[in-house]
Amino acid sequence: MRKLKVIGLLAVFVLLLVKCQKSAVFPAAQYDDRLSGGDETVFDATSQAFGNMFPNLAAYDTHVHILGDLTFNQTFVTAPAIIHGGLGPIYNNTACINCHHNDGIGLPTAGDQQSSLLMRISLPGVDAHGGPVAVPGYGLQLQDKAIYGKLPECNVNIVYTTQIITFADGSQIELRAPTYTLSNLYTPIAGTYLLSPRLAPPMIGLGLLEAIPESEIIANADPNDANNDGIKGHANYVWDAITQTRQLGRFGWKANTASVLTQVATAFNQDMGVTSSVLPVESSYGQSQYDGLHDDPELPDSLLNAVKFYAQTLCVPARRNTTDATVKRGEALFISAKCVNCHKQTFTTAVDVSRPYMSNQVIHPYTDMLVHDMGAGLADNRPDYLAGGQEWRTAPLWGLGLYTTVNSPGYFLHDGRARTITEAIMWHGGEAEASKATFQNMNSTDRDALLKFLQSL
Repeated sequence: MRKLKVIGLLAVFVLLLVKCQKSAVFPAAQYDDRLSGGDETVFDATSQAFGNMFPNLAAYDTHVHILGDLTFNQTFVTAPAIIHGGLGPIYNNTACINCHHNDGIGLPTAGDQQSSLLMRISLPGVDAHGGPVAVPGYGLQLQDKAIYGKLPECNVNIVYTTQIITFADGSQIELRAPTYTLSNLYTPIAGTYLLSPRLAPPMIGLGLLEAIPESEIIANADPNDANNDGIKGHANYVWDAITQTRQLGRFGWKANTASVLTQVATAFNQDMGVTSSVLPVESSYGQSQYDGLHDDPELPDSLLNAVKFYAQTLCVPARRNTTDATVKRGEALFISAKCVNCHKQTFTTAVDVSRPYMSNQVIHPYTDMLVHDMGAGLADNRPDYLAGGQEWRTAPLWGLGLYTTVNSPGYFLHDGRARTITEAIMWHGGEAEASKATFQNMNSTDRDALLKFLQSL
């Protein structure tokens, strides 16, 4: 019996190694550039590539990650349910996984259950902390669904117009531009309001991005373009609900959130209407949909922190085909086109003895974590703290080549308007205009090489 137990434990150990194996040095004399997430890189290129746990977690941390995974996948129901209750009264979706499909991006649709697009709303101006001004009766996010007996705030409608873009070699692609309108408002909105669509982003590597020292991020800022390269990235500083202080914004399409915990608590509160100790007030408070129940906070701290930890400890998939000659040439073109001026290749996470699995890791996220002017074509014209109406955080590119595998067909940019990497590049403007023009003027062989490099990430 003891022998069978040992054999069983060995089998489990081998299975874990196969699923989330650590890297082998390749080639022997050089650093392994496949390791996008340092030691927390997973060699998985399947549809489940974004859902792997850090391989170096202790037994208790593994337990917490699994608990967070279960909660992330759980469908929440209406109060006063004892387990996973608190949904609504108004909400956007019923489970985290319904927006972050396979822990990746989602669908840029509106209204259906699988929709991963939400709409931020605000009035012109800034609030007491320098952030967006909430709309009376609506807050800062529109909830387009409601529990039985309650009214959704509105319906969001999307209409696309298309344009044809021609490359220097004569080949063409179609770009689609979305226009968003609201209908069936449960109560009128007085005056002008600002809208900003936000597509659910991939979950990978969030803990590693959080572990980058603030000083490393700020070192790349150049708001006055002192080096005259046309790039004016700057940090977004935001009000954090947890610390009640001004903090560096790291997460969200405009870097408007300071920490993974705040991001998770806000998603529960705004996307699902589930309150927590971080945000204990219902999103519907003061509105006709408010349930008036005295059951807040609805999400226990144990589950909130488990989901936070789950989000922090999802592996980054390894790069593929790194020794391929075309991929190497594409990387050289990516650098010469100055794409790396914003999509910084390498950071080193802070030393943290309490979290050795994140400590002192050399990672390759391809982002500078700063916000940049991306031009009128991508503008939402809705400021968010220090991020202006044409500014967006540089999106991390790690995992980019697996979007279509994990989230077939895959969408790109903050609102999912781009259906391919090529379309996403051709939407770049503002500080990225010169890099886009370089790509547009390449011959098809060079464009394909650059794209093959991006697909290796």
